[in-house]
Amino acid sequence: MNRIEDQWHQLKTHEIAGRMFEDEYDLALAIMDGMEARSLKGGYTLERFKFNSA
Repeated sequence: MNRIEDQWHQLKTHEIAGRMFEDEYDLALAIMDGMEARSLKGGYTLERFKFNSA
């Protein structure tokens, strides 16, 4: 696995496991919250960026 796959696995296993989401927006919010929690636990800075979806 590459580094992002390992992070995604940890996020799915620990931060959002067993949860149900109403829609993609709620899932996206849970992912962002989970990443924030992981960065605080790990002591690293989290930066967000947005892709141009147009």
